Amino acid sequence: MNAKGKVFKYGANVDTDVIIPARYLNTSDPKELAKHCMEDIDATFVDRVRVGDIIVAGPNFGCGSSREHAPVAIKASGVSCVIAPSFARIFYRNAINMGLPIMESKEASERIGDGDEVEVNFTTGEIKDLSSGEVFTAKPFPEFIRKIIEADGLVGYIAEKAKS
Repeated sequence: MNAKGKVFKYGANVDTDVIIPARYLNTSDPKELAKHCMEDIDATFVDRVRVGDIIVAGPNFGCGSSREHAPVAIKASGVSCVIAPSFARIFYRNAINMGLPIMESKEASERIGDGDEVEVNFTTGEIKDLSSGEVFTAKPFPEFIRKIIEADGLVGYIAEKAKS
């Protein structure tokens, strides 16, 4: 399981209010949420993001309100992974539950640049900055979390388990 894409770089303490502003919480439709993803921190994000792209940010990504809409909006926008030194606890859980891969790496967060091409291996935790040639390490997901992400989130995982 891998991700590969162009980096959108943000700073520390990116809160859920800028990931998906509260004025759009009247819907839970992923496609509608994706249209407004990151708009209060980067008005051009939705026009530039492509399927597979990666968000790299500073510490405490996803702080603020504990809305599931935030990882849903990110994932629905096409982002394949978020890399940061740390995540707000509720955002971390919501991201896994929604099937959005997130990786913790202080070094990658600090050294990967905006617009770099990055490849992430979720099994090994290896993060390659293809633009600079640098390689970073994040703690890989345990197998059960990988299975949740591969099933497109907790609901999909439970549905698969119910079939077997």
